[in-house]
Amino acid sequence: MLTKRTLMQSIDNLPDSFTIDELIDQLIFVEKVEMGIKESEEGKTISNDDVRKMIEKWSALN
Repeated sequence: MLTKRTLMQSIDNLPDSFTIDELIDQLIFVEKVEMGIKESEEGKTISNDDVRKMIEKWSALN
């Protein structure tokens, strides 16, 4: 969940002139990063080796 502080920081990082789409893209990006950090802190991650195995499995299906 975004906070007012995070929202204001995101707006401050945008150029002086921007579109609503650029603002929405920025906010979605910030929210996704925050969610990823939270999941990482909670140990909800997948190792690189496991990801490689999943990709190899998917590649074998094609």
